[in-house]
Amino acid sequence: MSFTIGKLAAAGGVGVETIRYYQRRGLIGTPARSGGIRRYDDNDLRRLKFIRAAQAAGFTLDEISELLVLEESDDRARVRTLARQRIAALDEKIAQMSEARAALARLADQCAASDKGPCPILAAFEQ
Repeated sequence: MSFTIGKLAAAGGVGVETIRYYQRRGLIGTPARSGGIRRYDDNDLRRLKFIRAAQAAGFTLDEISELLVLEESDDRARVRTLARQRIAALDEKIAQMSEARAALARLADQCAASDKGPCPILAAFEQ
């Protein structure tokens, strides 16, 4: 199947500028023009979907670039290492968000406890 950049973007659930950005980053190739129009194929769509799925799993574009290289080399050990590093980063972010949630919940309780003085939530953000 052949896609224009607009059709590729639509099929991949992204905007045209996202495709162009991925091209500048070297994540997706830029096909030669044929009749003045660049034509993308199923491999480009597969790669775009790979990038989007990897982003959804929390990988950065730099990591995704490495994963795309590793996909061709079948270096499972390195892929596992990247996945474990991403899991550790996600665990850290979850811990930070849990702390932020607990702090905000405490402030909301303090705010609800009294109608006098400044709101503890707003006061905390001013510090």
